[in-house]
Amino acid sequence: MKINKRFILSFVAPVMILMCLIGLIFRDKTKKIFYFPIGLMGIAIILERGVSRKFNRENILKKINSYKK
Repeated sequence: MKINKRFILSFVAPVMILMCLIGLIFRDKTKKIFYFPIGLMGIAIILERGVSRKFNRENILKKINSYKK
């Protein structure tokens, strides 16, 4: 069975956020700062995907409406 790369890559951002939370909970105070960039990048990946999906849908709807006229 062949595994789709998109399926695997869809878990990268949630895993990054999970790593950040685990690092913030279990590491001592001096090492906690290193986990913030990982969490922020995971959140940024999820937000960017949502925003780009919204814009793509709007563009497709505009194209469909232009063909109706």
